[in-house]
Amino acid sequence: MSGLRITSSIIALPNLDRLTAALADRYRIERELGEGGMATVYLAEDLKHDRKVALKVLKPDLAAVIGAERFVVEIKTTAALQHPHILPLFDSGTADGFLYYVMPYIQGETLRSKLDRETQLGIDESVKITTDVADALDYAHRHGVIHRDIKPENILLHDGRAMVADFGIALALSAAAGGRMTETGLSLGTPHYMSPEQATGERGITNRSDIYSLGSVLYEMLTGNPPHTGASAQQIIMKIVTEDAAPVTRLRKSVPTNIAAAIATAVEKLPADRFDSAKAFADALKNPGYRRDDMAGSAGNATASARWMSRLTIPLGVALVLALVAAGWGWIRARGAADRPIERHYISLSDSVPLQTARLAGPPLAISADGSRLAFLGDSLSRIWIKHRDDLNPAVLLGTEHAASPVFSPDGQWIAYTAGTELKKVRVDGGPSITIADSVAAGFGVAWLDDGTLVYPSASQLGLRRVNESGGAVAVALPDTGFKGFAPVFPTPLPHARGLIFQVCGSGCVYMSLHVLDFKTGRQKLLFNDVAMGWYLPNGDLLYVRRDGVALVAPFDLSKLETRGAGVPVLQGVSLNSRGAARLAWSTSGTLVYGVGTLTSAIVTLQHGDRAGVTAPFDPSWTGEFNSFAISPDGRRAAVGVKTPGAGLDIWIKQLDRGPVT
Repeated sequence: MSGLRITSSIIALPNLDRLTAALADRYRIERELGEGGMATVYLAEDLKHDRKVALKVLKPDLAAVIGAERFVVEIKTTAALQHPHILPLFDSGTADGFLYYVMPYIQGETLRSKLDRETQLGIDESVKITTDVADALDYAHRHGVIHRDIKPENILLHDGRAMVADFGIALALSAAAGGRMTETGLSLGTPHYMSPEQATGERGITNRSDIYSLGSVLYEMLTGNPPHTGASAQQIIMKIVTEDAAPVTRLRKSVPTNIAAAIATAVEKLPADRFDSAKAFADALKNPGYRRDDMAGSAGNATASARWMSRLTIPLGVALVLALVAAGWGWIRARGAADRPIERHYISLSDSVPLQTARLAGPPLAISADGSRLAFLGDSLSRIWIKHRDDLNPAVLLGTEHAASPVFSPDGQWIAYTAGTELKKVRVDGGPSITIADSVAAGFGVAWLDDGTLVYPSASQLGLRRVNESGGAVAVALPDTGFKGFAPVFPTPLPHARGLIFQVCGSGCVYMSLHVLDFKTGRQKLLFNDVAMGWYLPNGDLLYVRRDGVALVAPFDLSKLETRGAGVPVLQGVSLNSRGAARLAWSTSGTLVYGVGTLTSAIVTLQHGDRAGVTAPFDPSWTGEFNSFAISPDGRRAAVGVKTPGAGLDIWIKQLDRGPVT
């Protein structure tokens, strides 16, 4: 899958002296006005027409990718747009290697400046600005031009009206680059206002992408923040792709119902669920009778529990909670599979089984290929427990004491695991454990390949060993060469026994990197630095987890054993143990299981957080083993599951402004 590469590199500013000389016969540069992601803006004097203009000079890296001739050809489309709410294009061209375009210099301010000063705007003013921009968008869309970068910085406020700047520039840049913008490391669009299809790098962007961005701008004008915020561009993009925006009325009760409904429609994740035109969006904002079927009570009641879960902050010390994401994420389905809806289930395995909290447990989760069985490490003996999809109560596999790194066989009938320095296997339905090999590095992972062999880290020498599932002679899969004392650990298989994905860990896993091993050549190569674990998915993508708990997917060439593009964030908060083992497992049927939180104590405080990341307890005196949260449709009460020692699980009704009541 394609995606946006978010970079933090600093791009050098144009050489001002050289730029001044190159444009001396046409423009006199007076001073720099500002700098954006694509261009540096200067106040200049148009010598021919004796007027002030805004001269925008593309960053050198971007200009090199695009090329002067193609840029000049493509930007002519923008020059043809003439509308009272569109800032016109005066001029464009190339001079001494610089690519530039010229627009009027407006004596006013940007919407960004106004929001920075006032945070929230009046409802009538916000709607007026939005309808002005929508009018401009509707005109441009009917002329075949999509803006692609609607944001407060590109909306100018002048003489009581809004004007859209840089109209079509992003399209011109993308077209001039031949569709290669995502390969340059320079993203078109600001993360906070990107539509989901922009965030995932889709090429077929339609007018509905602009509608999503404008809806996000209106959301910020009314609430003070865009629909999705985060500490990094990756986190923001992940939320845009995976999370619903909170209803506007939850954050500002005075917003009329029709405006809240119009915003909710504009920021729908699927383009087909949004307004079909910017005019329709503007009409809904002005129509007091506009409603959505799901806006009764609290918007999106069907997903209220999931949204409530996403707003809870669980501090360090929470018992491990597993989120099961079943069949429906395009990045995990096999290519060509029929679309199925995403199903999310939050379960707390510690309700019935004390979870294994040892730091040496390695990857503590495994799921069968068909997604019907989950294996995890539980109780004080670190035994393997099996939970069936249709059974609430997990069952222990007797005789699996001191287990670590469970993994299912490809047919789902066996589980391999390490115990001490031995590699063992046991049938899923119970029975005696069978020793396959010894001298195993316990808790550092096992890979069960589809050719009936297993690969594991060696305890006697650094490197990976390979053995048949029935036991027998042990072969060297990867010798200890080239790692300078670091250890290859946590192997996961590639299909058809093609090779392995594995982590290299050093200095107590302060250093970690992700590598791939080619069984055909015996060679290995680096894929990513500072990455914990990786898995090859049946759709041809590589799923991997960074040290910060963010999971990403990147297209992977199985024949060349290398990635073919940048990674796109799909999950955050995946928990890792101190060895860098991610609490995550997936099945070829499309089920993903991952752990969130840490494993120390089970006593926590129920907290809520705002968009700035500030958290506070609902009631500082109320602590316990919380799980199973749900919020009432009116948003005033929460149902909270609380585990009571010796009494099982109690359900409490919590008034959000008072203490717990039974």
